[in-house]
Amino acid sequence: MLDKTDKLLKKCNIPSKEEALKGRNEPPLIDEDHKITKENIKRHSEMLEAEIYLALGCFWGAERKFWNTPGVKVTAVGYAGGYTPNPTYEEVCTGQTGHTEVVKVIFNIDEISLDEILKVFWENHDPTQGMRQGNDIGSQYRSAIYALNETDLEAAIASKERYQKQLIQAGLGMITTEIELLDTFYFAETYHQQYLFKNPNGYCGLAGTGVSCPIGLGV
Repeated sequence: MLDKTDKLLKKCNIPSKEEALKGRNEPPLIDEDHKITKENIKRHSEMLEAEIYLALGCFWGAERKFWNTPGVKVTAVGYAGGYTPNPTYEEVCTGQTGHTEVVKVIFNIDEISLDEILKVFWENHDPTQGMRQGNDIGSQYRSAIYALNETDLEAAIASKERYQKQLIQAGLGMITTEIELLDTFYFAETYHQQYLFKNPNGYCGLAGTGVSCPIGLGV
């Protein structure tokens, strides 16, 4: 039987594809209507829109932060960065699927830029903590940016480099954020979607470093 230390280590280590839980072929049935924006959460970006997937700790508070960001049109929560197909929340919590909790963000590029979206991302969590955010410990809480194309990937990397300089000046550590092209995004169960709208007094673990993220190539 695993003791508490062994269980914690297991939650913090990303399994190999061969070690990951098997999962299932069919996704869960979920309510596709966003409770605040009334948009279909399964839709993709349309004309004058862009789409990115962001992990900054527990996805309940993270989703609320983005649906309250002017220019954001669609948010949804789910899992990315792992191996298990169509994982359940309980499976992700074991650390044995390889996924992290992410927020799908679709935004109008005439109203808000990708750099401004990334500024919200960087400033609302601590991207130096590795496999945790505050008291939330495990690989599911790791920081990550998953882009849909090379242009957005390069923009995310450049944004990271700018923010790293600010963190070092503030005496903080190195960014551990995973920045990759998105492989597969799996929607979380309906009760997780817009969770803090349905449960206004629910848990929100968002906490930034207090360091501002600069915008622009000249910084």
